Amino acid sequence: MAIKELRINRKIRSREVFVIDADGTQRGVMNTYDAVQMAEDLGLDLVEVSPNANPPVCKILDFGKYRYEQEKRMREAKKNQTVTKIKEVRMQPKIEKHDMETKSRAITEFLGEGNKVKISVRFRGRELAHTELGKVVLDKILDVLGQNNVSYILERSAKMEGRMMSITVAPGKNTTASTKNTDAGENLASEDDAE
Repeated sequence: MAIKELRINRKIRSREVFVIDADGTQRGVMNTYDAVQMAEDLGLDLVEVSPNANPPVCKILDFGKYRYEQEKRMREAKKNQTVTKIKEVRMQPKIEKHDMETKSRAITEFLGEGNKVKISVRFRGRELAHTELGKVVLDKILDVLGQNNVSYILERSAKMEGRMMSITVAPGKNTTASTKNTDAGENLASEDDAE
């Protein structure tokens, strides 16, 4: 439940509440009016922390301090979470070697930053009749990444989407691991052989 949705003091609607005081001692089921009066006598607030319980559970605490601590905890959690972006690199089936090297450097940079990369080959006009050339280009890009010792995981193999064929690669777990992606079945087989 969000902090803003918590009901405090006289906004609590139920007739009776289960009260936990500021020390954490359970005071039991009380009339809501009496519980609010007890909290006000201590200079604190009665906060409904579990409204779905029967009767609702309320704590006596300093609501301003409680709200500050919750927001601080949420900010810390947000700071520690990692955001993965999907970058896209587009090319055409008739790509030159130099252009492919430039695109592979961009892909390497994106993977190094921890981003996923969608590598797309765009077909125009009559090129749609030869979609196998797009698969060849995507395989060449993966070979170049492998030759440059770039650690990656192939998340999605080549698939046509309208006029584009694309694959998705994610950063590898570590840079010392094998750079070429193998099927999960092959990985399992090699682990079974090792045992």
